[in-house]
Amino acid sequence: MKHRSTISLAALLLLFFAATALWLRDPGPGDEEQQRLSVAETLGANETEGFARALQARPFSFPGDHGPHPEFKTEWWYFTGNLTSTGGRTFGFQLTFFRIALSPEPRAGQSAWGSHQVYMAHFALSDIAGRRFYDFERFSRAALGLAGAQAEPFRVWLEDWSAAGEGGEPFSVALRAVEADVTIDLRLQSAKPVVLQGDRGLSRKSAKPGNASYYYSLTRLLTEGQVRVGDETFAVKGLSWLDREWSTSSLAEDQVGWDWFALQLGDGRELMFYQLRNRDGRADALSSGTLVEADGDSRKLTLAEVQIEPLETWRSPRSGAEYPARWHIVVPAAGVDLEVVPLLDDQELQASVRYWEGAVSAEGRSQGRKVEGRGYVELTGYGPSQR
Repeated sequence: MKHRSTISLAALLLLFFAATALWLRDPGPGDEEQQRLSVAETLGANETEGFARALQARPFSFPGDHGPHPEFKTEWWYFTGNLTSTGGRTFGFQLTFFRIALSPEPRAGQSAWGSHQVYMAHFALSDIAGRRFYDFERFSRAALGLAGAQAEPFRVWLEDWSAAGEGGEPFSVALRAVEADVTIDLRLQSAKPVVLQGDRGLSRKSAKPGNASYYYSLTRLLTEGQVRVGDETFAVKGLSWLDREWSTSSLAEDQVGWDWFALQLGDGRELMFYQLRNRDGRADALSSGTLVEADGDSRKLTLAEVQIEPLETWRSPRSGAEYPARWHIVVPAAGVDLEVVPLLDDQELQASVRYWEGAVSAEGRSQGRKVEGRGYVELTGYGPSQR
């Protein structure tokens, strides 16, 4: 399954501690699992002095906000999608870039090799027919062109993995990543406007001021291009999703992770919901989401408006973590009643912060009519070493 070393929202696998701890030394025998960090550790409110905080709603401006926000400690560009080849073969993909600030400002007099910004990236491919999941992780400093991000023209990269804007509106971007015998070369174009999550883009994760992110999404990106697996190359089309967040701290001490759902339905609607989990197993009151209509209009969803019932579980043979593996999701006020099923059980990334992130199918009813769809689910904070 794993072809590169040894994160999400989406995942949250980034942070300074994860980056430096695993970048600077290799695990000893039996030590790898001890080195993994929990989501709560990496997204807690530690070492925030000197960094900007997400304290109140602010205006968003594009294309500027597609680029980096270095005054905040962490940031990510999170692409996921479901693709089908002309021959009917199905793939899911994830390409995510994480920026982690090691300090609020660069150190005086540092060399051209030095940087106070570290980048981490994850690339994963789910080959549904082949029943294989491939995942890779990279780190690099933001120096000498090795990694970085810019707003105009939009580009974020880590070595030869990149997301590069193709100019103009609607938002369009080319994604490229190559590792071992797996490649994606895709072009994405948004079919809907930007969705500001939470309170006009301010997404509060806990009651403590500043434990929040600035968060927006592009929920329906028309996608086409090529996927290579081994010696085979496939022409593919499908739909992708972009989540963008930046923050300095998010989770409270009693929060251990979240279950994040991003579903694209055949009737043109999209449903996003993240259910924050407290240490006692209950969903946090600040769990939140959005329903996007076919015409692009959106409405915020609170915990009281969404019912999520896990129906099955799956235990990882590598980590021993037990994850929910099938769900019944109901949004009564929106007429949504869905069963969501992983396209592969094993889509667990063995990265610096271990988590499950994978392609799913959805089937049920939307506004009284039968509907099918595809999407992605992210599960963080599962397993004893993640709590």
